Amino acid sequence: MTELLIRGAERASDGRRTDLRVRDGRIVEDGPLAAAPGDRVIDADGLIAFTGFVDLHTHLREPGGEGAETVLTGSRAAAAGGYTTVHAMPNTDPVADTAGVVEQVAALGRAAGYVEVRPIGAVSKGREGRELAELVTMARSRAAVRIFSDDGSCVADPLLMRRALEYARIVDGVIAQHAEEPRLTRGAQLHEGAVAAELGLAGWPAVAEEAIIARDVLLAAETGARLHVCHVSTAGSVELIRWAKGRGIRVTAEVTPHHLFLTDEAARGYDARFKVNPPLRTAEDVAVLRAALADGTLDVVATDHAPHPAEAKRSEWQSAANGMVGLETAVSVVQAAMVETGLLGWADVERVMSSRPAEIGALAAPGPLAAGRPADLTLVDPAARRVLAAGDLAGRSTNSPYLGMSLPGRVVATVFRGTPTVLDGRVLEPGELDRR
Repeated sequence: MTELLIRGAERASDGRRTDLRVRDGRIVEDGPLAAAPGDRVIDADGLIAFTGFVDLHTHLREPGGEGAETVLTGSRAAAAGGYTTVHAMPNTDPVADTAGVVEQVAALGRAAGYVEVRPIGAVSKGREGRELAELVTMARSRAAVRIFSDDGSCVADPLLMRRALEYARIVDGVIAQHAEEPRLTRGAQLHEGAVAAELGLAGWPAVAEEAIIARDVLLAAETGARLHVCHVSTAGSVELIRWAKGRGIRVTAEVTPHHLFLTDEAARGYDARFKVNPPLRTAEDVAVLRAALADGTLDVVATDHAPHPAEAKRSEWQSAANGMVGLETAVSVVQAAMVETGLLGWADVERVMSSRPAEIGALAAPGPLAAGRPADLTLVDPAARRVLAAGDLAGRSTNSPYLGMSLPGRVVATVFRGTPTVLDGRVLEPGELDRR
């Protein structure tokens, strides 16, 4: 494996400057260190060192959607954003609802070599919401699935959801719910409010999300199982999650960078890059989401990276696909929305983007960057600033809402199991990855 010496990084966990020596996939020394002959030195002066980011909500599209993304291209996008682990959603073709498909996705991730790809198994067969998928079999497969979701579709049937929670408890898993009552969002296009009315777009009511969360936290209480709420977007959802946590219900929740940063006002130009599910909400919702992430009501930031080919977005709003790419820009958006506003410090960013998502995903317990820890780490330059261009995106699709925007921060280096995958802000090519 590559031997590295990282010099002068500011550790996110405690703000202390340190050197880190990496050998055989682990950090073997930390503190003031002298370079040894043959060391590959990374000058980290002015950079913040994080435990590698973990995303609980990534769409890699393979198998079946390779025109938008593949496991390889999505893994490169993840590395560019500082991620060392991503959880791949099951809305593929075929759906990841069997041991065979989840094992295929995991194997593709290992072959790519940029990040650990952890498959998420579907809750229902075909994500059709009618019959439970093979949850226990997927959990006991080589992919060791621990998160199950029909994301993109809600598990709307309460009986099926209760059974899913019961089975998830057997395998110490978690059901990640896409909270959307489908009968309340039929034909919906944009958050139900003044902007949608002015644009003549069918409204997407907040209660469609909140009604499912209210039901599911009660089911989680009944079963004693773990519930995770995907892409929380409304102030009312936050209050429900806070209520449930206050009663000891085993619920966790995520918020996306775009729901922390953008509002429905962005839709005024009918630019479908801003069309997403759940929709962008109001400035009041954004303020509540930010405060809830800061106080721990919302546990993690998850990207909901959703690549689409250009033709799926370059159409009239009503027929365009939902979704945004977000892996490459996540830490920059979090810096803008949460750090520069004084709501989070860098240790908090490590918590919501590294350690807490790893805990929810049942990964090996992460810890601060120190001797004895796995060498999964990310170096960020917080003083950098860039106007985002399509060339800054390392995945196959470019449907980013931030193109042309000035964003703070830049991932300078990513190290996955001791191997640099990004250096000087550039994703290394497969032949450049040193896996000795």
